[in-house]
Amino acid sequence: MIQSVDIKVCGMTREADVDLALSLGADFLGFIVYSKSPRGLTLERAAELAARVPEGQRVVVDVETSADDLTRYRDAGFDRFQIHAALPISLPTLAVWSDIVWRDRLWLAPRLSPEDVFPESVLEYTDTVLLDTYSKDQVGGTGETGDFERFASLKQQYEDTQWILAGGLAPQNVLDAITRSGASRIDVNSGVESAPGKKDPEKLRELFRVLRGE
Repeated sequence: MIQSVDIKVCGMTREADVDLALSLGADFLGFIVYSKSPRGLTLERAAELAARVPEGQRVVVDVETSADDLTRYRDAGFDRFQIHAALPISLPTLAVWSDIVWRDRLWLAPRLSPEDVFPESVLEYTDTVLLDTYSKDQVGGTGETGDFERFASLKQQYEDTQWILAGGLAPQNVLDAITRSGASRIDVNSGVESAPGKKDPEKLRELFRVLRGE
């Protein structure tokens, strides 16, 4: 049982899944508005679902968002703004994102390959970094587990930053992933699904049983 881990359940598309995740004690729920994602929603639908979620727990997820769109997401009532971005990340663009939603609500998800050096300069504009498993053909949501040791090293090196571990986390591997990475925040998606965008109730319950002892 690991009580201290914050759990974000991402890729929500259905009311029943939102309600179940909340009842189990999810700390954050993620709604993807990137149109190319198999879990992608319109902003209107994402906001409709997010209205079921308590304030402070609503995360909108997009890729290399425009300033206008980010403003729309903010005005739609979301609390955290998870943006996936390829390297190199434009620091002027990052500064705009940070200015619109504030650095403490911007969750940056850089597409960091095993060969890439972590771009330390981005930490001037965000307090939170999400590391997903790298794929040259896919922006997040790979369903594959990542480099836990590298995550642990970055978390130790930049201890003032909030680090979120993502990538293929499921009931059967989540304890090992947390032990090896030292993660205190995790993002789960495909590992608790029966199909893209459809959460499997038993997998979701089992994940929380493993982590919460419930």
